[in-house]
Amino acid sequence: MVGGGGGHGVRTPANFPPRQKARLPRGPVHEKSLEQQKKGPSSSSPSVSSNKSPLQLAAAIVQPQKPLESPQHMVTPVRLQESPGPRTIPCSSGSVGSGSGAAPFDICIKRDDKCSIKLSRSLLEINREKRREREQLSKEAAPLQYLRPGMVLLKKFLKHDDQVDIIRRCQKLGIGSGGFYTPGYRDGGKLSLQMMCLGKNWDPNSRSYGDTRPFDGAQPPSIPEVFSKIVKDAIQASNEFLRQKARPANDVEELPPLSPDICLVNFYTSSGKLGLHQDKDETKPSLHKGLPVVSFSLGDTAEFLYGDVNDVDKASKVDLESGDVLIFGGKSRLIFHGVSRIKPKTAPNWLTDEAKLRPGRLNLTFRQH
Repeated sequence: MVGGGGGHGVRTPANFPPRQKARLPRGPVHEKSLEQQKKGPSSSSPSVSSNKSPLQLAAAIVQPQKPLESPQHMVTPVRLQESPGPRTIPCSSGSVGSGSGAAPFDICIKRDDKCSIKLSRSLLEINREKRREREQLSKEAAPLQYLRPGMVLLKKFLKHDDQVDIIRRCQKLGIGSGGFYTPGYRDGGKLSLQMMCLGKNWDPNSRSYGDTRPFDGAQPPSIPEVFSKIVKDAIQASNEFLRQKARPANDVEELPPLSPDICLVNFYTSSGKLGLHQDKDETKPSLHKGLPVVSFSLGDTAEFLYGDVNDVDKASKVDLESGDVLIFGGKSRLIFHGVSRIKPKTAPNWLTDEAKLRPGRLNLTFRQH
């Protein structure tokens, strides 16, 4: 135990009571003290009794370190050097959040023998679940869905390994400099999500982009090349789908190519949501060309709203599941959109097992400034 405290704490040599059987050092002092014991109390030393004189005479000459040489005294200092290990820290002691002095927000759960009683499933069970998911997808919905002009949903476009890799990369970036924080406004209001910017920083107060975050001066991490490659592949797949869908053939709708230099990474907890809004803080040329917004969804399912007006009652809705990629550009570039709710416990079990993603939804939205 460290720090002292009550009367039942560790005793130190300073507060040990005198021990009657302590051995006295050999030599002239020892012989003299025995002689005084035989003679009784001396008139010249009225304060020395036959019971105390040996100890008092020994204490006056013996060095203070001597009592520590006894076996009983040598046990206590060892206890003073003990320090509590990690196993003494409660599982709930790790702070989550991004306020002043708080630990960086971690989108993944660190599981150890003490904090988790959930057993890892076998590789066979995980592979069976992945196979069932693929079979279910082929039966329930088309891989690509046309929602409206300029808006395409690619169901389960992110492969299993891609999803795990994206989560792990975001987790590593999120706990570093420029990582996740809780965005807020000047009036004290907070968004019900954690945010991290890649490429450029987006400030919710000024609704503008910059090279650093105003509140701590941190520079946003770069967008990983593998993310940009998936964005390019998703737009290419969407355009191929639109060409096949076009009737007549001369009325082909096509999404413009995107070179993303901005990525907003948002993590929604199970109670997270985001009101209807427009993504219109990019440059005028980017908006005029209708350069698309590309959105990755991972983890729990989100109920996504979208429409032409800022009215929840008039908005359409679609579920965005883990692995889905949503693209809106061209005529749909400035649609109102938001997240009305997160559906708890809808993330694939294999994803939470492999990536250790905490309950909630991870969303990446790419755009070009």
